[in-house]
Amino acid sequence: MDALKLIKSTRHGLTEARSVPQVLAECWQACALVEAVAAVAALELMERELLDGGGCGSGGASGIARAVTEAAGHAAVCVGRPPDDGGGPNRAERLTVLTDTAVTLRELCRLVQETAEALIVLACGAGEQELYWRCIDSVDAVAECQDLAAQLLRAVDPGCRELLPVGDWQPGEGGAS
Repeated sequence: MDALKLIKSTRHGLTEARSVPQVLAECWQACALVEAVAAVAALELMERELLDGGGCGSGGASGIARAVTEAAGHAAVCVGRPPDDGGGPNRAERLTVLTDTAVTLRELCRLVQETAEALIVLACGAGEQELYWRCIDSVDAVAECQDLAAQLLRAVDPGCRELLPVGDWQPGEGGAS
């Protein structure tokens, strides 16, 4: 299945989740999907870099994509796989293709941002310390993923000025959409 369809499905799942277990399950799905999409993007970008003769050093877009993969994997571990999902397939396992890398990465950045927001809402409403700290640790991990995903988007689409982390905004420039 196309990455864009999976991302949109996951964003919808996050929006529709109403209970703490549902939100955590959707956040985990989101992190797993970000990890999978970034892994596919890393391979695609590495092939491009090799074909362009630029090599595949860790400083290029493929290196950033590999870092996003690692950060998203860490975020998924922090969120934790839902205990009641039966260990079955997740949305990320249905990923087969990235049809438009730049567009996919833009949507991926939105998904990561929405995941962080959902975790912050959970942390703010947490009635128990364990859930609060789980959410806070997850927000930290997702924030790292968010920064790296924005770097990757800029590396793939240098003209893209949307979805930049707050620290990268410059006066007089457009904001995030």
